[in-house]
Amino acid sequence: MKISKEINVKFLFIILFFSLNIISQSSRNFVIILDAGHGGKDPGNSYNGFVEKDIALKTTLKVEKYLQRDRDIQVVYTRKKDVFIELRERPKVANNIDANLFISIHCNSVSNATPYGTETFVMGLARSNTNFEIAKKENSVILLEKNYKKSYKGFDPNKPETLIGLKIMQEEYLNRSISLASKIEKNFTSKLNRKSRGIKQTPLWVLDAAYMPSVLIELGFLSNKEEGLYLNSESGQDKMAETIADAIISYKRQYFEIDSDEPALERSTKNQRKDTATILKNKTSKETVSAQKKTVDKVSSGVVFKVQIATSKKSIKLVPVNFKGLKNVSLSTENGIFFKYNYSSTSDYTTAKQNLEIAKSKGFPSAYLVAFKNGEKISIQEAVKL
Repeated sequence: MKISKEINVKFLFIILFFSLNIISQSSRNFVIILDAGHGGKDPGNSYNGFVEKDIALKTTLKVEKYLQRDRDIQVVYTRKKDVFIELRERPKVANNIDANLFISIHCNSVSNATPYGTETFVMGLARSNTNFEIAKKENSVILLEKNYKKSYKGFDPNKPETLIGLKIMQEEYLNRSISLASKIEKNFTSKLNRKSRGIKQTPLWVLDAAYMPSVLIELGFLSNKEEGLYLNSESGQDKMAETIADAIISYKRQYFEIDSDEPALERSTKNQRKDTATILKNKTSKETVSAQKKTVDKVSSGVVFKVQIATSKKSIKLVPVNFKGLKNVSLSTENGIFFKYNYSSTSDYTTAKQNLEIAKSKGFPSAYLVAFKNGEKISIQEAVKL
């Protein structure tokens, strides 16, 4: 599909916006937007006497109670009552305050009463008819809004061809959205023994328009009476809310709390303004140190740190020219559809942080550290301890 010059300019502006956000998010609390799906004149799914807008709101409001276990987390809601909020206004709340995460909570349904289980969605192009049907449902609230054709620039939730125009404007944040989604779904299965239908990509406007890692959670199927009873109960809502909160806290600890003086993902504004020329001046010596560590890595405890610089749906040839001059870039895959590109490899945490500076100075502002033990991914905290 041919994209106009005007759209291309907008995409470039958004990429610049991402980079500025990464700097500005550093010296404040970890801010989360909790978005209870639907509301007011938009009830969402209604099956077996269960109403999605009510269950979504009650569950969403309970999440904050469990997030209070972490004093640094600040919660902002898109709605706290049964009111109609235009779809475009929901991510706008998050963008206006430069939030760290956007989380939208919903309930699923189909005409068949058999399906059940949780699903968590991240932004992406539809890959199946099932995903397209879900996208139509969640995006259809657009049709209830005034001047929706003008507001959404011709986007029609009932036409699959218009979904192609929904680019992943938050490409820099896709990997972190997947990470959060993984934690949420893992908690549902391991802590509550709920069935997980997995992590999926689909073009949802509310995720596409949020300029930060974002997910949409489907708590379960109201069309399945047993699951609907669970989600409509006080106990079920409490348990689902607690597991979502635990996943958020885990995400925060992984990406923002590597050590006491420097966050993993967001550096302080002071450090972000560090003279880039100084970093580049020491680039050669640092890369030499990194290369020397390779021998140590082979005989280490099996723990290595890498700098993740990009995630893509396409395989890119591993040559420096494709990565702004960075050498020693490696490739890994996730779920068979995502390609992850990592720069450098070292068993020394201090060297790893130096490599992170190099990656950011070369034009990868959202790069962050990842760790592996014997080829398996582990948290940075665990790797540092080892």
